[in-house]
Amino acid sequence: MILSLAYRTWRSTDARLLWKFGYNFAYKGMRSVQRFKKRLKQGQIFPPFLYISITNGCNLRCKGCWMDVTSPQAKISYEDMCKLIVGARKYGNSFFGILGGEPFMHPDLIRLLEAHPDCYFQIFTNGHFITDEVAAKLRHVGNATPLISVEGSSAISDERRGRKDVLNKTLAGIEACVRNRLITGVATSVCQNNIDDLLSEEWVDELIKRGIHYVWYYTYRPVGPEPTPELALTPEQVLAVRRFAMDMRNSKPIGVVDAYWDDQGAALCPAAIGISHHIGPWGDIEPCPVIQFAGDNIRDNNGDIFKTMTESTFLEEFRNTIPAQTRGCVVLERPDLLKELVERLGARDSTARKSALAELQAMGCLSSQHNPENELPEENWIYRFTKKHWFFGFGAYA
Repeated sequence: MILSLAYRTWRSTDARLLWKFGYNFAYKGMRSVQRFKKRLKQGQIFPPFLYISITNGCNLRCKGCWMDVTSPQAKISYEDMCKLIVGARKYGNSFFGILGGEPFMHPDLIRLLEAHPDCYFQIFTNGHFITDEVAAKLRHVGNATPLISVEGSSAISDERRGRKDVLNKTLAGIEACVRNRLITGVATSVCQNNIDDLLSEEWVDELIKRGIHYVWYYTYRPVGPEPTPELALTPEQVLAVRRFAMDMRNSKPIGVVDAYWDDQGAALCPAAIGISHHIGPWGDIEPCPVIQFAGDNIRDNNGDIFKTMTESTFLEEFRNTIPAQTRGCVVLERPDLLKELVERLGARDSTARKSALAELQAMGCLSSQHNPENELPEENWIYRFTKKHWFFGFGAYA
């Protein structure tokens, strides 16, 4: 299936875009992880992968969204984004995830991509702002892959995302990406009202037919001002997500991402092992997008991101405390532990609404990917090898 995927991608994508992906993301990403592992041995943690929410603005109103999309729009300035990326590049980083809100509502997004041709960007988007003109610009810069969220059927999408005709607008964005020969992905936050429709072989076949190159399944986290915990998955359903991802890797010519299990099938939290952290639209440095508390900001230490992150007491205590309790998602499993940690360290609420601590206190305990009695080791040898040596795990919990 890997060869079939490679052939299908080669036929449907520009050679220049494939070169950018192979060199800027794959090769330089592996080198970045190697430098990360060397720093680990010295007791120094600076994540090789950074995720940046460049704006809180969004045209949708999704249930379970952690972002303050109803607040006045905030944007990280172009200058601050460039300083952040240049500072991270000094230590080997080449890959950056760009989130929102809706990233395409930031007026300097394309300009940012153009300014850093030696980096690779994954843009998490609902696809509504990707016209043929925008897709052509992405093709021209060549160093970004749109990851477009699809959350269910037309009716489910409208209900879940708080607007009308959501799915058709998203599919139009997908079609523009495919027409312009971009490396295109689809992401789904799997929950109770879409698991039957989207965690299916028929849906994967439909994505392949539409020209999608990879799919990312992650489990719903009921956070934010409208958490909707009844949409959260049961332990059996979370295990089904893992099993499905492995089956599709072995049978379909499409990449399948599941970032929350290592090569042996044990759960992992990228933030807890320090392989990735998140920067919010106000510049606050958070463990991950759904944990909206911070002790530091990208403008601290004159913008020296390496110094700020390697000397962060909050991030260090988070990485020391959470893995001792669970390999899974602390927001789902132990919101009480996270609340205690935030209060003990005096971490600030990094939201505009300033109610994140009360939301955390109101959360009940739910299951996450940590299920030690039912671990499913990776079956596909390429995924297993890659996860073991470069992208996840590599003994960090030890």
